[in-house]
Amino acid sequence: MEKRFVQLSKPQITEDDIRVVTEVLKSGRLSIGPYTEMFEKSVANYVGTEFAAAVSSGTSALHLILRALGFGKDSLLIVPSFTFVASANVALYEGGNVEFVEIEPDTMNMDISHFEYVAQKNLGKYKKLYLMAVDVFGHPLDWNKVIDVCNKYGIVIIEDSCEALGSEYNGRKVGTFGEAGAFAFYPNKQITTGEGGIIVTNNEKVYKMAISLRNQGRGEGQGWLSHDYVGYNYRIDEISAALGWSQMRRLDEIINKRDTVAQRYEKLLKELPIEIPKVMNYVTKMSWFVYVIRLPKGTTSNIRDNIIKYLENEGVQCRNYFSPVHLQKPYREVGWKEGMLPITEEISQRTIALPFFTDITYEEQEYVSCKLKDALYKFGLLK
Repeated sequence: MEKRFVQLSKPQITEDDIRVVTEVLKSGRLSIGPYTEMFEKSVANYVGTEFAAAVSSGTSALHLILRALGFGKDSLLIVPSFTFVASANVALYEGGNVEFVEIEPDTMNMDISHFEYVAQKNLGKYKKLYLMAVDVFGHPLDWNKVIDVCNKYGIVIIEDSCEALGSEYNGRKVGTFGEAGAFAFYPNKQITTGEGGIIVTNNEKVYKMAISLRNQGRGEGQGWLSHDYVGYNYRIDEISAALGWSQMRRLDEIINKRDTVAQRYEKLLKELPIEIPKVMNYVTKMSWFVYVIRLPKGTTSNIRDNIIKYLENEGVQCRNYFSPVHLQKPYREVGWKEGMLPITEEISQRTIALPFFTDITYEEQEYVSCKLKDALYKFGLLK
């Protein structure tokens, strides 16, 4: 097979996207303009919340939610270690505490029984318990079970749906199960604003606080140099908001195309000795973020890394997803170490994210599957 290059991800940018962004550039109003509000309304209407506040990133969205909900040094954030590091870091921004929870093997989402164990053992130790509920890779948590545990122990839910815009649990959009939810729009996401994120909520207090804090803590109706809170410059720019608004108009089309891509991978890879993503029956719509396979059980991270290097040399961009957050330096320094979350650690060392984007062609996917098969054979995982 002739060598080709298949990149890991690529945003879908249309002529309509370019036209809208160009209009903003020509207008001369590049911040705090009408497209920010239009973008916010389009996301709120889509997911079914009363409010939405666009910000500079998914990380800033999560941070502002914690601030608005009163998270602080006497609080504990429970979060899976199998996630992007920002899911946990936002608790440290506020001087709070973090405890990691194990994942379950099928979906790589949080293990709900271990979550309950962690919640129960920390009752009374902190002023308030919070859950950073991650819908990993776009796959929703089993929300009925999560909510039962949170109600039982009085836990506040923040929904990190940064990878899951459009996914549904039993017909209900993710991002709407907690006090507030967050989506992110980095170029590898379902839709992109370049950099950017958004908070969705039905809690007016959270919304108003987020609106203030993203804009240097300005009070409602106050002038440019009047400030009620110590805030941040977490505003989204007008160019990014316009691009997001344009892409929201075709979000369902994008989700459907990405689902087709996932189905093609499933057919191409089903005979290989790997674990492919599993979608549970409570998922009524799956909005794919990435396509992560797992090498056979017992595969070491060294073999996984060699396979990634081989694929890269053959023109197939790929990455490991995720490295456990609890083993990153800031968390090792407070006592986390190998062996504390064995399932997370074992799964993490054999994951590979294959090239995945809205407009990837069947021929590109066929090339990826062929080279993956070659790599498995080369490193003794396929006889």
